[in-house]
Amino acid sequence: MSLGNARNIAFWVVLFLLILALFNLFSGSGGTLQSQEKTYSEFVSAVDAGNVTKVTLDGEQIRYRTADGRDYVTIKPSDAEVTTLLIDKDIPVRAEKQQQSGFQSFLITLLPFLLLIGVWVYFMNRMQGGGRGGAMGFGKSRAKLLTEKHGRVTFDDVAGIDEAKEELEEIVEFLRNPQKFSRLGGKIPKGALLVGPPGTGKTLLARAIAGEAGVPFFTISGSDFVEMFVGVGASRVRDMFEQAKKNAPCIVFIDEIDAVGRHRGAGYGGGNDEREQTLNQLLVEMDGFEANEGVIILAATNRKDVLDPALLRPGRFDRQVTVGNPDIKGREKILGVHARKTPLGPDVDLRIIARGTPGFSGADLANLVNEAALMAARVGRRFVTMEDFENAKDKVMMGAERRSMVLTADQKEKTAYHEAGHAVVGLALPMCDPVYKATIIPRGGALGMVVSLPEMDRLNWHRDECQQKLAMTMAGKAAEILKYGEDHVSNGPAGDIQQASQLARAMVMRWGMSDKVGNIDYAEAHEGYSGNTAGFSVSAHTKELIEEEVKRFIQEGYERAYQILSEKQEDWERLAQGLLEYETLTGDEIKRVMRGEPPTAGDDGDDSADKGNAASVTAIPKTKPKSAPRGGMEPEPTA
Repeated sequence: MSLGNARNIAFWVVLFLLILALFNLFSGSGGTLQSQEKTYSEFVSAVDAGNVTKVTLDGEQIRYRTADGRDYVTIKPSDAEVTTLLIDKDIPVRAEKQQQSGFQSFLITLLPFLLLIGVWVYFMNRMQGGGRGGAMGFGKSRAKLLTEKHGRVTFDDVAGIDEAKEELEEIVEFLRNPQKFSRLGGKIPKGALLVGPPGTGKTLLARAIAGEAGVPFFTISGSDFVEMFVGVGASRVRDMFEQAKKNAPCIVFIDEIDAVGRHRGAGYGGGNDEREQTLNQLLVEMDGFEANEGVIILAATNRKDVLDPALLRPGRFDRQVTVGNPDIKGREKILGVHARKTPLGPDVDLRIIARGTPGFSGADLANLVNEAALMAARVGRRFVTMEDFENAKDKVMMGAERRSMVLTADQKEKTAYHEAGHAVVGLALPMCDPVYKATIIPRGGALGMVVSLPEMDRLNWHRDECQQKLAMTMAGKAAEILKYGEDHVSNGPAGDIQQASQLARAMVMRWGMSDKVGNIDYAEAHEGYSGNTAGFSVSAHTKELIEEEVKRFIQEGYERAYQILSEKQEDWERLAQGLLEYETLTGDEIKRVMRGEPPTAGDDGDDSADKGNAASVTAIPKTKPKSAPRGGMEPEPTA
């Protein structure tokens, strides 16, 4: 039983005893409760009639028994001579000492105040975190000593962030074998700051250190230091480090440290006094006049830019470990870790799933595996298939299928030709990512989509690659115009035009790919940002030149797509009709349909590097890969 629970139970026991004592003091003896009250006149009449056999005097109270054996009670007036009356009538009289003493009177007076104090203590205890530190323990640390007897996490459970793991493995090794480093004059790092986007595994890394180090591990949130009372946060910092020193060597993990470590003096009004006092105390404890030997501080944040510079210097956080989104190999490893307890079917290829999830964090991939398992369980499967993973990606990224959506034959046909245009141009251009899937099943806000899977995560974009990407992006509009004429083009290419514009603007304004505009970054000035270009403006002539170059890049992409579709019109027609018939086609099936063959899975499975897994698998609904640079996007589905 925890200390807080024991205190709560003790409080209720004491409160119950106080109420019971108060009740007994006010209620008098047990015999009084069984006696019937009479008036003093009735008592005197009974005495005169000789009907009273026994009398007990207790202060102003008279208890008597009548001849029929009944007990009664009455109150004696202050001027009545009861004793003389009873002796004259030969009635046995017994006098009792008054039950209520001076102390009891004092206790009766004090009990209401004690009850009020008890209730106040209880509620203050609740407001201060459920009993931690008592009702007056505002300044006590909220840090919890982590003991993971069940659900222990180790470095084997962390994948995809090898560099960050190596940095922290060294800290664990230092705690286990300090002589290995100290013999060469090395000192244990005082702190390590984990920086990265949400969901990349910063807290998981800290839990892995707790599972591996074998030393006390305290965990606390940055928001636990901040209170409405000035000075409480600083007191909690002092108390936390006192606990850590008593348990040294140990590790203290502060999650979301930006809640307490924000830049001092920033914001309207000069900042927050309580938070700044807490930060000052934290700075002193981490590296002040007194050294904290054997206490290592780990902290995690996704807002490094708002942290105070004094907190980031060596001596406080000696290491800043970047925990970024994993690459394709890292995603494959992370999927393997999360799929350990999930029975996978023989057709599941984790590398294909990793290729189809660029920009996913570890938390995203864990959610993907969980959704796939839920989908498999929903239909009663004994293991998770590739189809479940594909459907899970669809649901996570674009929402559930909208099969109940009513589409006319004309709308389905235009969608099929639009998506077939994307696929044909994408297959014809060698620098486009391989086409993995095409579908005309509505999902989310899209009526259809073509999905390209990169072999590896893209880190650089070249001019010829961008030009081919523009052609594939504009192929949807080129297909509609080629099939139905310019007067019957729909608003379907709206998303394509938006993405093509973003890519073309990035080429011209940021990447220096336009010979006319030159190697100048016009993005900040053009979009109104100040940054380091405060006061810099773009002339009207330059703006006009930028727009002309953007238009030229997009128009060249459109013309290239139109030319390819004109040359491959038969293949394009076959693919559009195949989409109308089968609704969804994988990479191999697209090639078979374009050759005029039926899209039978397994007949020709080795002619493409992009192997499909099932004809019924729906498309990966990705309008924009999370890891793509600005302007580098997959073709957006038909609106």
